[in-house]
Amino acid sequence: MSNEYPMTWEESILHIRSDPTHSTLVRDYFFDDPLTDACERYWQSTEWAEVRRLIGLGNGRTALDIGAGRGIASYALARDGWNVTALEPDGSNVVGAGAIRSFSERLDPPITVTESWGETLPFPPNAFDLVFCRQVLHHARDLALLCREIARVVKSSGLAVAVREHVLSRPEDLDDFLRAHPLQQLYGGEHAYLLADYVGSLRNAGLQITAILNPLASDINLYPLTIEELKRQIARKWRLPSTHLIPDWLLRVKGALMSTPGRPYSFFATKR
Repeated sequence: MSNEYPMTWEESILHIRSDPTHSTLVRDYFFDDPLTDACERYWQSTEWAEVRRLIGLGNGRTALDIGAGRGIASYALARDGWNVTALEPDGSNVVGAGAIRSFSERLDPPITVTESWGETLPFPPNAFDLVFCRQVLHHARDLALLCREIARVVKSSGLAVAVREHVLSRPEDLDDFLRAHPLQQLYGGEHAYLLADYVGSLRNAGLQITAILNPLASDINLYPLTIEELKRQIARKWRLPSTHLIPDWLLRVKGALMSTPGRPYSFFATKR
């Protein structure tokens, strides 16, 4: 952590938890306790329902959750039948590997927890059927290297997924994004890349992108909002009698035209 920032990641989360003005953010980001309740709520969320629809159930297949944090996605994968390895470099009992270990043994099979960085994955090639990243690529110290490591450990028949990644339209938009982020001023660990950076790094790593979901294309990126809720808002604004008059393609076009610094995108890919 740079000395210019006052807190560690764990301290920043404890800080916003203690501030009632951040209660909605804490709940929407699944930073609340009890942890198992937050994990269960994520598993039942509209975001995860759409992830599940796109990746399927595990049925005993192997999944690596990179940058697992406190384990909400690891928990959801395990609940859906994946044999999960959670990779998290922070050992924190609040927001890191220690938090995942607090509930991992209660799942069947239990989650394997490994403390390491995504740029140096301690696994052999072709080890996992699924490599999953939730809000991880934009934190990469070396995006190209992280994507190469993802491609190395995912099976040829497998799937690599990165959801809710912060996207910029121009490099100079980064400062605006960082100034607006509620946690950046506390711990200084946020970042964002151009869409072309994500796409190029994934493709250059040997991954074939099968889907790029822009901010309005999926409940994954919209959570805690949903496509249907967004349509209802638009229908009220435009005084339309029904949300059926708002096609999904229109939202996708609107999402592709957005330029808000740090807007979320999701990526799905297979190994070439």
